[in-house]
Amino acid sequence: MGDSGDRTGDKLGIVVGGGPAPGINGVISAVTIEVCKRGGSVLGIPDGFRWLVAGDTQHVMPLQISDVSRIHLLGGSILRTSRTSLSRTPDGVETVVDTLLSLGVGKLVTIGGDGMAFAASLISTKAAGRIAVVHVPKTIDNDLPLPEDVPTFGFETARHEGVSIVRRIMEDARATSRWYLLVAMGRKTGHLALGIGKAAGATLALIPEEFPEKRLRLSRIADIIEGSIIKRRASGQENGVVVVAEGLAEKIDPTDLEGLETAERDDQGHVRLAELPLGDVLKNTLRKRFAARGIQLKCVAKDIGYELRCADPVPFDAEYVRDLGYGAARFALEGGSNAMITRQAGKLVAVPFHELMDVETGRTRVRAVDIGSLSYRVAREYMIRLEPADLDDPVRLANLARAAGTSAEDLRIRFGAR
Repeated sequence: MGDSGDRTGDKLGIVVGGGPAPGINGVISAVTIEVCKRGGSVLGIPDGFRWLVAGDTQHVMPLQISDVSRIHLLGGSILRTSRTSLSRTPDGVETVVDTLLSLGVGKLVTIGGDGMAFAASLISTKAAGRIAVVHVPKTIDNDLPLPEDVPTFGFETARHEGVSIVRRIMEDARATSRWYLLVAMGRKTGHLALGIGKAAGATLALIPEEFPEKRLRLSRIADIIEGSIIKRRASGQENGVVVVAEGLAEKIDPTDLEGLETAERDDQGHVRLAELPLGDVLKNTLRKRFAARGIQLKCVAKDIGYELRCADPVPFDAEYVRDLGYGAARFALEGGSNAMITRQAGKLVAVPFHELMDVETGRTRVRAVDIGSLSYRVAREYMIRLEPADLDDPVRLANLARAAGTSAEDLRIRFGAR
């Protein structure tokens, strides 16, 4: 790796940031092929902004068609990735711009989620026309501000892989008469948890969007899961699978979830949610509740997420990212800048960075699950949850009380106001 010495400003650089997502290599491939076909040159920039922010021009990879022609079906990232933050590094944005210009990069394609989109907008502003910047939206969280029916690339593959995992776990749950609490990735939103849970037919899926309060008590989540377990027991089933979005941990009162305030954070200041014991805390809480009523609850907590991020892309994502990469290259080569490339209604649409930003925070807006949508309503209808109708029917209530190891009155008091 190293600087090729070209200072014309005609090179196109590619940089990947944030967590891995299926399809990254497809974008790199499509961009490189299109640029090279049109007589341009491409520099792959490894490890996100790690080297650029240090002013290092040695860590670059000239890319040719022969380097990328068959990588579009592979998971991971040939350029690797990182979460190096520009805004948290003194003079970080200015140093990156200066380093890119010294490398002869006049066009930059960034690949990433909300943090990378924000970084791309900062670079575009600081470069002031000297570097054309185009962003390609990537995240298995599916939370960038795109139209409702337009996913970020990587989401469909992650959901597909997640459903395969959940289906196998559901069979294990049935075979062993136990419950599984699966914590799925999703920092701010529940797209992935809901998408996996709904498609797999999980017993229950819980996402942050369901709870509008700023601070959420752990007991409220535990109550919903306990109600589901009771309802399943009343029907003669002692097993189930609950999919919980990890982002719920950030909403929980810190006094309820040990380790939240002192948890390790990444380079962008985000709590490493995978290291918070949300699943274990819920498991222990539920076990204690049932043990107090003389019932042994067999329950296992498991995180799913890292298994999904570097999966080989499913055909949807493999085809999708070729469109996005082609569109990003063409847009930049034809003079476009300061925008995110999307595919909407079969057409490539460049969305200006300013339309992605939250006017209050100045950062990239987050697309939440619309709990008023048909998709969510259908998902909710097929979940096993205690409903008011269950408590209003005396026969059904008595059956639920027996399954819970308590009285009908106690059950009505505990769950009646929910």
